[in-house]
Amino acid sequence: MDRALQQSMEVFRTKGFKSTSYEDLTRATQVKKQSFYCLFKDKRALFIQVLRLYREQSIARLEKLASQDSCPLKKLKAITNASLRRDNETECGPCLMVNSIMEFGTEDKEIAREISLMLDELEQIIEKIVHSGQEQGLITTRLTSKEIAAYLNNVWSGAKVAEKSGASNERIDIALHAAFALLKP
Repeated sequence: MDRALQQSMEVFRTKGFKSTSYEDLTRATQVKKQSFYCLFKDKRALFIQVLRLYREQSIARLEKLASQDSCPLKKLKAITNASLRRDNETECGPCLMVNSIMEFGTEDKEIAREISLMLDELEQIIEKIVHSGQEQGLITTRLTSKEIAAYLNNVWSGAKVAEKSGASNERIDIALHAAFALLKP
């Protein structure tokens, strides 16, 4: 089941929920359609489990980066690179959460809840790092750590949307550079 979820995640990341057929899923996972119905009530139930797994894996990876023994600004840059899949450890591919936000908005409450959990958990990780940076005098205190975390979370989400729309890395880097410049005390 874990393997099927992981492989289904890659299909949903690439094609989105609505464009993914059971044929796509059975081809990618080598699980027969009838077995999918036994494991998962329907495609939506599978998708919600995939979103949950994606959230758990992403947050675990980001928490690992946040726990490294480095300065807060380096941690934030590492999270930026991981979020935008510019590090060497992260497999390149579309962001399932951003794709889901763009595909569903708030029309499906359960999917919106998974997305909200991901964004909230990410913001909490960022807030702890920012607070630490503020205590060390490395990050501005003009705004609270919560306000800065919300701002950075929005900047990263916007950068992912820009990536999806075909914006160049150079253009995205300008916005990221400005965001980091605004963190200076």
